[in-house]
Amino acid sequence: MDAGFPDRSWWILAPVGAALMFLALLGRGPWTGLLVGLVAGLSFWLIHISWLTLYLGPVPWLALAGLEALFFAVGLALTAVVLNVGPRLWPSVAGRIGVLPVVVAGLWTAREAISAVWPYGGFAWGRIAISQSESPFNGLIAWVGMSGLSFVMVWLSALAVQLCREPGVRVGARSAIAVAAVAVLLAFPAWPTLQSGTARIAAVQGASDAGLFAQNEPGQILNDHVSATLPLVGEPVDFVVWPENGIDVDPLRSTESARVADYISRAMDAPLIAGTITERDGKFYNTSLLWKADDGAVDLYDKVHPVPFAEYMPDRAFWRPFAPDLIDLVSRDYEIGTRDNVFDIDGIIAGIAICFDIADDQLVHEMIDDDAEIILAQTNNADFGRTDESVQQLAIARLRAIEAGRTVVNISTVGTSAIITPDGETLDSLPTWVPGAMIQTVTLSVSTTPAMTAGRPLEWFVSGLGLAGLLFCVVSARALGLSDAGPRLAPAPVVADRAKIRKRRRG
Repeated sequence: MDAGFPDRSWWILAPVGAALMFLALLGRGPWTGLLVGLVAGLSFWLIHISWLTLYLGPVPWLALAGLEALFFAVGLALTAVVLNVGPRLWPSVAGRIGVLPVVVAGLWTAREAISAVWPYGGFAWGRIAISQSESPFNGLIAWVGMSGLSFVMVWLSALAVQLCREPGVRVGARSAIAVAAVAVLLAFPAWPTLQSGTARIAAVQGASDAGLFAQNEPGQILNDHVSATLPLVGEPVDFVVWPENGIDVDPLRSTESARVADYISRAMDAPLIAGTITERDGKFYNTSLLWKADDGAVDLYDKVHPVPFAEYMPDRAFWRPFAPDLIDLVSRDYEIGTRDNVFDIDGIIAGIAICFDIADDQLVHEMIDDDAEIILAQTNNADFGRTDESVQQLAIARLRAIEAGRTVVNISTVGTSAIITPDGETLDSLPTWVPGAMIQTVTLSVSTTPAMTAGRPLEWFVSGLGLAGLLFCVVSARALGLSDAGPRLAPAPVVADRAKIRKRRRG
């Protein structure tokens, strides 16, 4: 399943991986399903987030992978109950093919939805929808959203497994059902983006080592982005955007840093949007500033989704005894932002996402609800070197562009930086760890996709289908005295029919 995600991006393998997990659950009860899920979860997560080890070592990597594997284990344990009790509760072929895959996909989506928001704000990485950022199915996200796309892909996986379990259905009919399901999904038209205007932007990548443990002279990262911006002077642009941590000396407290920001805004004759660390009232924030020459910071956005155990330490007293050296590395805690995540840039409404914010469904919905015409995704991937982390994040940004029907400017200190159009195509990009800039005229839009209109309730609905189906299986199984374990390849009604045939033959 990991190979379905960037950097390999062999997207077809993600639903195949899910199908293989379901096959491994056939004939198993919830406890052995729990073990299958734990093995599957660790196999996926230890590979998928191996980039954590680059600077932080094995302990955070093992801890996060282990936590996500536990979610996997519980999810597949519950799925095992449905796969093995369900066929005996829905005795008709139509019922098994029609209902069972929906329940299984709903449980998968519910597990992703819970782990994306809990604990400590969750970890919205590794959702199966992200593997489809460059697949023919990616246009569906404008209709059904991130969780809806996960539901659809897992539904296909579960449908394929259930079709293989129906020996009473001819091979031709099974193949026709599978082909028809894929064809219907591919036939969904792309959501049309209605253009409300255009903007000419400059997005600058300074190629600065802005990692947590990087040894830089104060002002070095700022100078790197100034150097990458100066060749653009004279280019007509509506605004300039620098990445998260593009300014390493807070211009709200440093006169010299403010003077440099003023110079860039004046030289480019345009506002500057740049990330920095601010301190206000004794509290630290990961902040994006809207800076105008002579006016200073006319607006700011504080990161709403700081990364736990990296940007702040939750329950520090509890966790410190387990790994005091690692816990103490996070010497200051960034506050959780409370400001809205849009900037009015001389009449252009821009949604602002700092790093992990782009993975947060709620924050994307909020910026679109506030009439954002373009999304600026500022990030700092320096801590992860040349690993898969930056392209995994870019995949999320690509899906957000399609889901919201907005141009997304994914600008990083070191890459991967790219401008993504509302149909998911790459308009421009920069090589990693190379200073440079992207200057493009991009589409603005105020139209709303079905996914943005439906919002989070769509996620709750499909998750609810899974949980309701599970509850029905558990209650009915107890009432009818059915065991959790079932037949491995054929559903119980078929086995029972064969037993009757044998009995009649003996008679």
